[in-house]
Amino acid sequence: MDGLNAASFRALPDEAPLAMPTQSLRVAPLRTPRPPSAPRAIGLRRFLVIGGAVALTVEGVHEMYLVFAANGVTALAIFMLALFFALFAWIALSFTSGLAGFCSLVAGGGCRLGTGPDAPLPQLTSRTALLMPTYNEPPARVMAGLQAIWESLRDTGAADAFDLFILSDTTDPQIWIAEEAGFLALRERTGGEACIFYRRRPKNIARKSGNIADWVTRFGGAYAQFLILDADSLMTGETLVRLAGAMERHPDVGLVQTLPIITGATTLFARVQQFAGRVYGPLIAHGIAWWHGAEGNYWGHNAMIRTRAFAEQAGLPELAGRKPFGGPIMSHDFVEAALMRRGGWAVHMVPGVPGSYEEVPPTLTDLAVRDRRWCQGNLQHLAVLPTRGFAAVSRLHLLTGIGSYITAPLWLLFILTGILIAVQARFVQPDYFPQGKSLFPQWPVIDPVRAMWMFVGTMALLLVPKLLGCIAIVLRGEERRRWRVLRMIGGILFETLIAGLMAPVVMLTQTIDVAAILLGRDSGWNAQRRDDGAIPASETRRLYRRHTVLGLALGVVAWLVSLSLALWMLPVVLGLALAIPLALTTGRRWGGGVLATPEDVAPPSVVARAAALQRGWETAMTPGVARLFGDRALLAAHKAMLPPPRRPRLDPIDATLLQARARLDESETLEDALAALSAPELVAVLGDASAVERLSALCGTKRGAASPAAASAAGSNQRRADAIDGE
Repeated sequence: MDGLNAASFRALPDEAPLAMPTQSLRVAPLRTPRPPSAPRAIGLRRFLVIGGAVALTVEGVHEMYLVFAANGVTALAIFMLALFFALFAWIALSFTSGLAGFCSLVAGGGCRLGTGPDAPLPQLTSRTALLMPTYNEPPARVMAGLQAIWESLRDTGAADAFDLFILSDTTDPQIWIAEEAGFLALRERTGGEACIFYRRRPKNIARKSGNIADWVTRFGGAYAQFLILDADSLMTGETLVRLAGAMERHPDVGLVQTLPIITGATTLFARVQQFAGRVYGPLIAHGIAWWHGAEGNYWGHNAMIRTRAFAEQAGLPELAGRKPFGGPIMSHDFVEAALMRRGGWAVHMVPGVPGSYEEVPPTLTDLAVRDRRWCQGNLQHLAVLPTRGFAAVSRLHLLTGIGSYITAPLWLLFILTGILIAVQARFVQPDYFPQGKSLFPQWPVIDPVRAMWMFVGTMALLLVPKLLGCIAIVLRGEERRRWRVLRMIGGILFETLIAGLMAPVVMLTQTIDVAAILLGRDSGWNAQRRDDGAIPASETRRLYRRHTVLGLALGVVAWLVSLSLALWMLPVVLGLALAIPLALTTGRRWGGGVLATPEDVAPPSVVARAAALQRGWETAMTPGVARLFGDRALLAAHKAMLPPPRRPRLDPIDATLLQARARLDESETLEDALAALSAPELVAVLGDASAVERLSALCGTKRGAASPAAASAAGSNQRRADAIDGE
């Protein structure tokens, strides 16, 4: 980094603008023909999956109706029947889709568009951009992952067809400087001065979707396709080349989504999710790929996107009204896929392509934080659903996203309604002669045997896909190479137990989130924790005390009504009452055991390489603004990457910068200035060239003589370089 030439340094390539017009949700485009890449008989496939779900739902509702009463049902029973209809339909569609996935998986499907791992790597003729949007993420994790991906890509011999962009929306000044230092170090480590770039936006307009749109409109014209990575994403070079080749061979395809495999779990909570995703995830993904066809969905990352299709069709409008429903579209990925399909582009899921990896939140609390944001974004889709021109399956994607959170309060209402019916039966005197005097009374009837079989049938729809996932692994021969069947069965039983206990906790958390959003509370935009689950016990008790209270209350009510109701309610009561110890226990580190996956036993090369690199990066990359003034190359690069200065009378005045400049004028040393400035003020100062010069002067930096702070930072930089090189 000390050899950086400030005169020739360029953090970004030449701009290649591409128009990205905002799309109308009220005006439908002209109808487009069926994409050539769409599978045949897609109508029959959808009839089998959706028709099967409808048939199961009709039968289930009919049986549930017979459970309540042979002589008619009460108002409460009718309400409960309506809730059962919505919940059972959700379960039935998941079951039939999973059944389709089992058949497709066993038959060897899922590698459409010529993306199969056994085919030779294609020779690429177009350029692809890899985009890493980052928002206050740990720089060491980001840089280690990018280095591992780039090295894997270089091993394929096709690295010359790719460029890498780090697109920062970071607002933390310490992380910002660490990102810049990491960017320069990454270039040195990979020799990627001509193909690795960094850009930070001063204003986080429209969050992640705005970050991507900014890149498209500035640089998108130079790239045929691009791929978006998350901070926890890893992909092999072979997978990237295959996806880019699929885009070249199929000009009607606008997006190709892979199935990321979960890796890197360290806590019990994360391992449960990792195990479930590894055993049941392929079944689900192959199922939706089989019947979605060319009208697939998009999960926001690890997907190859045609730049022209995205620019033409995916310009997102702002929704009318105030937050949380108005403003920028938060869960933008579903909407972008629907808009591209509306514009005539095919959107495919190819779950049979290996080499795509991601991580999951480490604790129940971290999941709740992420879910709060996703819940708001998915509920926003209520305003997007009426969009004209959407394909029916695209609307179903939006409904699925909405339903994934709406089902939580519906389930809670279903439980409470069932308790009320039991209370009514226990304490309210029945009317045996509703029609006046009669020779024979009308007895209130609830069929307990039919109710038991309804419960068994519902559990079967929930649990059979798990068994099918295990069977699919055995039939495909994976257990001979990477799994042991008995351990896998033990893992399924253990995962089912833990997931069953956590389900009521997640239900209540999501219900609270839905209620808060409907009351107008915005979720904000916070960086996600991606490490272990070290959350203080006091914080856990504060977050889950409501769950405990509700669980104990439900248990007491059920016990007072009847023993049978108490036994029926036991799984829900236990999950809620034990919410605090459950959150604490599952948030601790866990060694794997029966939950170990093949990727734990033999980590993929790109995953193992990223983990090894991260240890070195973490040792070397300590965030800190002071380091900026101890490294002349970093300081020169930082200045070169700053936005143009404010134009008087044209650009708005930055009040935060004005206040920060006043504090700088009163500071005598760099330490004084850093102590006096708030985080937003420090960000404003670091984004202004003249203010950076003032900080340099305060540091006392002169050529050949550095202040103690600068010398310390320089030593840190040298240790960082040594640590990284040691990897």
